[in-house]
Amino acid sequence: QVQLVESGGGLVQAGGSLRLSCAASGSIFSINAMGWYRQAPGKQRELVAVVTSGDTTNYADSVKGRFTISRDSAKNTVYLQMNSLKPEDTAVYYCNVQQLWIGRRYDDWGQGTQVIVSS
Repeated sequence: QVQLVESGGGLVQAGGSLRLSCAASGSIFSINAMGWYRQAPGKQRELVAVVTSGDTTNYADSVKGRFTISRDSAKNTVYLQMNSLKPEDTAVYYCNVQQLWIGRRYDDWGQGTQVIVSS
């Protein structure tokens, strides 16, 4: 019931920047957190960054100082500003929305957007 529309992926040269966006719509009850995960070929999906309803942020060590996550509560949208991109950032990036409703946790995922960083 929740729809997540992602945008902003693409091809960029090492050292460049990209800004990912994810807009949530549909069965929105109470968003507890929004985040970004990524999966490179042959590797498991990993957390990149997350922001909670209390505006607490957490980042993977590999992206600290380079990526910034932010949200617009009024638009149910989360952003990921990616600077100083490296070839190892190449992956499919997935948006995640976590909701809490009457003590239960619900997770929804975007379809993924490809990020390719060339050397």
